[in-house]
Amino acid sequence: MKRLVPVQPVLWSTLLVLFGAGCGPSIREIEVKQQVETISKRYQSADATLKRLVVGDFDRPRIQNNLGGNAGTWNLDPTDSKSDCTSILDAQTKRGTQGNSLHLAYRLNPNKSSQNGFWMSLNRLDARGYDHLELWVKGDPKQGFAKSLKIEVKQPKPGSPGETLKGSYVIQGITDEWQRFRIPLNMMTGIETWKDLDMFLIGFHSRREKVTQGAVFIDDIAFVKTGDPGPSIRDPVPVPKKRAWEQAHGGEVAAQPFVIQRLAGWPATLLADKSSFPKDDREFLLRVARDTWTGIDSLCDREHWLPLDQVRFGNNSVDPAESRAGDYSNVTDIGIYLLSVTAACDLKLIMRDEALERLRHTLDSIEGMESYEGFLYNYYDTTTKERTSNFISFVDNAWLTSGVMVVRQAFPELSPRCTTLIDRGNYKFFYDDVEQAMNHGFYVHMNCRAEYTYGLLYTESRAGSMIAIGKGDVPEEHWFQLLRTFPSDADWQSLTPRERKAKTVRGHETIGGWYEWNGLKYVPSWGGSLFEALMPTVIIDEKQYGPENVGTNDVIHAVIQRRYALETLKYPVWGMSPCSMTATNSYSEYGVKVLGVRGYKAGVVTPHVTALALYVTPAEATSNLRNLIEKYDIYGQYGFYDAVDPVSGEVAYKYLVLDQGMMFLALANYLGDQCVQKHFAADPIAQKVLPMLKDEKFLSN
Repeated sequence: MKRLVPVQPVLWSTLLVLFGAGCGPSIREIEVKQQVETISKRYQSADATLKRLVVGDFDRPRIQNNLGGNAGTWNLDPTDSKSDCTSILDAQTKRGTQGNSLHLAYRLNPNKSSQNGFWMSLNRLDARGYDHLELWVKGDPKQGFAKSLKIEVKQPKPGSPGETLKGSYVIQGITDEWQRFRIPLNMMTGIETWKDLDMFLIGFHSRREKVTQGAVFIDDIAFVKTGDPGPSIRDPVPVPKKRAWEQAHGGEVAAQPFVIQRLAGWPATLLADKSSFPKDDREFLLRVARDTWTGIDSLCDREHWLPLDQVRFGNNSVDPAESRAGDYSNVTDIGIYLLSVTAACDLKLIMRDEALERLRHTLDSIEGMESYEGFLYNYYDTTTKERTSNFISFVDNAWLTSGVMVVRQAFPELSPRCTTLIDRGNYKFFYDDVEQAMNHGFYVHMNCRAEYTYGLLYTESRAGSMIAIGKGDVPEEHWFQLLRTFPSDADWQSLTPRERKAKTVRGHETIGGWYEWNGLKYVPSWGGSLFEALMPTVIIDEKQYGPENVGTNDVIHAVIQRRYALETLKYPVWGMSPCSMTATNSYSEYGVKVLGVRGYKAGVVTPHVTALALYVTPAEATSNLRNLIEKYDIYGQYGFYDAVDPVSGEVAYKYLVLDQGMMFLALANYLGDQCVQKHFAADPIAQKVLPMLKDEKFLSN
């Protein structure tokens, strides 16, 4: 519709420049100023908006936005004759007295999942000066309409050609009257910096509502600034108890030695004697397991028995004055700790009563920490147990559940407590039943889900999906809606999938396909890291339960990781995965590009994934662990440090409890007759879901 209000408010100083400024205002200047003030007052009283950028009012002769960008309709499956969307300009039904609205009529296939909608180019718009996106929507009473639709803004991902970031929001409560929907940009959590915006989309989905045919009117799509952006995913969480504790010890920096004093132990030396390792492979691996467990057990708050997320040593020394203890714990860290205590008991590194003591203390802490809908927040302070995150993570809580499941099988006397913890959270909380995938998580202070879902099967999150299915919280069809491969026309992926065809497994239709590299066929992960491929195997015996799908895939990923590093990159060692960076104190993603849909960069080797590979290629993994020790100064009193640059030899002198835990659990399974996997398989949740794996064949069906 036509507007009286300028797209952006005009400043009086600007008008003076335009019309000329002398000693005093002219009659013409006074008239213009009065007009602007009148319009501004009307504008401000109407919606208290500081400025507005209308990107689409549909008042032009053809469907083109106010930025000069093209627009049109889209259909996710152009071959589906029962799914389409059409758009026209409508001069009869409009918001206001002049111009047009956009009329979108859609049909969705009632027999399968289908999506379509409208798109509009934003021409790399910079919207950093705005804090809300608004549009007017009215349902078409003649054709009928769903009460919801999804809007989405896309942005090219910096440094990743072909890949996009997106921020989306589901509008609900559409009626047959015009309504303005104003969405805080902060609620569209997938975009952090609102510049270089590429596209605006409206989407209709057959699974969102039962209405599969209808129409809506759209008008006046705009970015606005209200001055009240609302809460953000970056909002800090106050920790008054921790601040008081630090102040009592002289402040944050001065309190660091007292954090270290709270630990159960601390290493005496930076590096182990390389000549001290046994020549026998089993004894060698037992030595690594024992040292790694000692580190996990020691770098733990001895009051609350929560593992510290990481400890960093500086200046080639374990001197506490040169070190930094990360006095916080992640939910996965806690789950890994529970698994590790159980495995240490299985390997007889600690006695049963010692294990029970540790587990009881940790369960006490878990039960006393703030939770939401039965799930823990993503991070907690290890000194005060205060939460330090607003986010509830699906995959992290799933790893905590896996630890509690294993504990209740290994220690029946703890079963009632464990069962209460497992039952208090329903994983349906994370399930997006439109996308049929698990959402990354939930921002409690914003009352909104994260932007993205775990849509790819062969990643570390598959273990969480199995737990959610096994609990009965989400349907089995979720597993078969996860992507094995992306469509061939996704030309940004590292390789083009082959034989990507529909198949039916256990009554569920899924799409197969595989990649091929040097004669080896496999289903890809996202980043091509061994962490994605093999972390689930610390609890799930995938070779036994899914021999023709994930089990075989595990072997091939390990083989290609080794061959790619040794043969293609000419590295002396192998094993790439997300880990610490060696040149800085940061963390980054590493992998083998051809193993992943997107494929992380190469460059750093992390020992823990070599230990994970003991499950599938034990001889080669053992040899690689020995080579790491022989070639680099990477092994300390508490086992392997986190990472090494295989070319420069630079080492990241850090212990990350997640990586150390994966290493220890992999060693425990290998040395202890798959002890952790067997505890997990004995749990009723696992027993319900593990048979689901047996029927699918990745390379056939």
